[in-house]
Amino acid sequence: MNRLTIPGLVDAAASRHGERVFLSVDGTTRTYAQTRAAAATMAGALAARGCRPGDRVAALLSNRVELVDLVLGCAWLGAVVVPLNTALHGRLLRHALDESQPRFLYVEEELAARVQDVGHAGEVWVTGSSQAPVPGIEKALDAHPSRPGDTAAVLFTSGTTGPSRGVRCPHAQFAWWGRNVADALRLTAGDTLYTCLPLFHTNALNTLAQAMTAGASLVVDRRFSASRHWARAAETGATCVYVLGAMVPMLLAQPPGPADRAHRAWRGLGPGTPGALWELFRERFGVALVDGFGSTETNLVIGSVPEDCRPGYMGAVRDGFEARVVGADHAPVPDGTPGELVVRTDQEHAFAMGYLGDAAPDPGAWRRTGDRVVREPDGWFRFVDRVKDCIRRRGENISSYEVEAALRVHPDVAEAAAFPVPSALAEDEVMVAVVPRAGRTLDPARVARHCAGELPAFAVPRYVDVVEALPLTETGKVRKSVLRERGVTEGTWDRCGHRPSERGVVGADGS
Repeated sequence: MNRLTIPGLVDAAASRHGERVFLSVDGTTRTYAQTRAAAATMAGALAARGCRPGDRVAALLSNRVELVDLVLGCAWLGAVVVPLNTALHGRLLRHALDESQPRFLYVEEELAARVQDVGHAGEVWVTGSSQAPVPGIEKALDAHPSRPGDTAAVLFTSGTTGPSRGVRCPHAQFAWWGRNVADALRLTAGDTLYTCLPLFHTNALNTLAQAMTAGASLVVDRRFSASRHWARAAETGATCVYVLGAMVPMLLAQPPGPADRAHRAWRGLGPGTPGALWELFRERFGVALVDGFGSTETNLVIGSVPEDCRPGYMGAVRDGFEARVVGADHAPVPDGTPGELVVRTDQEHAFAMGYLGDAAPDPGAWRRTGDRVVREPDGWFRFVDRVKDCIRRRGENISSYEVEAALRVHPDVAEAAAFPVPSALAEDEVMVAVVPRAGRTLDPARVARHCAGELPAFAVPRYVDVVEALPLTETGKVRKSVLRERGVTEGTWDRCGHRPSERGVVGADGS
């Protein structure tokens, strides 16, 4: 099999590492050989239910063994998996399903009511039911002869400049993620990787490829717990951990204790770690955090390594990639000048094949990233912010467009603007300014409750300002820079109920 496909990666790892433990998730432990068998028999189970190569199979599943089996089984069959954010419901879930048009949807029993609410027309499988595909029941299938450029998964963006879009991720992109990140983290067959990040995101999903590339073991937990993180790292024997920038201050906010160093982890992947906290994290927990630039659409283009990290910097361009910083005219800007990062690669199909509904981009073309960065004279890159309006909270990129769309369906809201304000957790809090309809009165608490019914929990605004009008440009666009500069005032309603002098201080769990 071609090693730049997911079946090729699974087969090669099983042939080489056979009886070594590959995966522990949701109470199930599998060796590499058992993982290959599970992928082949899940492909058989999918085929028995009418799934064919090229079909899309969506998944509304948390971190559990069924999701891993579905990802690998779809790849083995030649089908396309569409992992969905388990926080989606209502209009946003309907949008994702309308965009991806899956023939089948595999849903967790606890989440099945959401699918009924949006009226999905395709065939639905519920975990634990007799209709759900289970590896090992039907006959195992031979791997479909997929090509490196064939779509293996559709992963949805966070929709930072508009509605979220489905990204067509080819087989080879996963294989290259495995090679590139395994190299950056210096992974070996003696390592145990520990992640509690969601498998419907690129970060955690690609730990599967990283472990297979190195022959390492991977432990996946259901969710992040700041109070239990290092105890779980110790219990799992982790030598490498995966965190997001927002998790770093949460972990540092925990009371010091023996668990801080009672583990074997000595490095981790920590994109977006605030520079001021990097050394504090390493000194307290003994873990060097590797940063980098990568996205659903690209790969690990820029990165550091455990032995060479600079707090606050993403790293330098990695072999097989190119990166530039350009201005509004798309011409390169001098070192030290902020501009948009554009990237390209000569690694075969290491980047996504474009968005659903769009033509595949030229493989050799520069890709815009939407990130504002600075390149230093020595080639190291520092992140500045997003080019477009984006709010980042608890590791999630939140589209102001989606928050505003949810507010505009409120019967008493005439206009709304969503924007970020600083959080004590190194990322953002969501703030909105809302204009009431003529003759109506807006209750900020009711506005927040309305948003809770329309949006994932992480996107619900913390702060609400009721205003007479929004500041506009001459062309009628909202001047969000004015709103951001004004920020939280004495008159701002705070969902967390803090007094004005306490605003910006949040609990260690992010609440």
